[in-house]
Amino acid sequence: MGPDNGKPVEYRQGRFRTPPGATEVLLVRHGESEPARPDRPFPLVDGQGDPGLAPEGREQAERVGLRLAAEPIDAIYVSSLRRTSQTAAPLAARLGLTPMVEPDLREVHLGEWEGGMFRRMVEEGHPIAKRLSDEERWDVIPGAEPAAAFSERVRKVLDKLAAAHPDQRIVAVTHGGVIAEALAAATGSRPFAFLGPDNASVSHLVLTEARWILRCFNDTAHLGPAFPTTAAPPT
Repeated sequence: MGPDNGKPVEYRQGRFRTPPGATEVLLVRHGESEPARPDRPFPLVDGQGDPGLAPEGREQAERVGLRLAAEPIDAIYVSSLRRTSQTAAPLAARLGLTPMVEPDLREVHLGEWEGGMFRRMVEEGHPIAKRLSDEERWDVIPGAEPAAAFSERVRKVLDKLAAAHPDQRIVAVTHGGVIAEALAAATGSRPFAFLGPDNASVSHLVLTEARWILRCFNDTAHLGPAFPTTAAPPT
């Protein structure tokens, strides 16, 4: 019995509380981008394919913007590739925020498979695409970004954003490979365990000095009523 009011002492099951000083990051994968065509390679930005959003991707951008507009969000970040800024635009307009470009949120560099070649090689079952899946590393592709360098880049950019936004919630519109790398780092999982988040999906990380905490992966409730069973290629 309690010492003061005679009621039984109860210990309720507590809900998660964001630790003081932590930064909440909503990782949004860009909307579906334009299809790759052999006769029309994607334009390149710093050697990386830079397709715009497909019509379906623009609709997804509107939906994720509507979904997140009611959330308390202090800043929006995008990569240097335009599919992220196009995805962020509806949310930014609703919130009255100007997205900030953080180049290190860009997708993993695919070396000789940039410009749309990656999609073709995966579709055609190229042996290196199978190695990529089996070994769970991008740098089996000739000229691709080394695995250790990519991992370090993702860690550093998220640490940078966390340092700039303690006790705040931010949105980072980025890419499938970046999200997979960030969540693998947070959980100590296999490198590709979280590869393939859906276009315009939301994943939720809480960044503290001691650890990164995964709260949600691949939330797509704003995109349709059913659980998705497939995902677009990561770039």
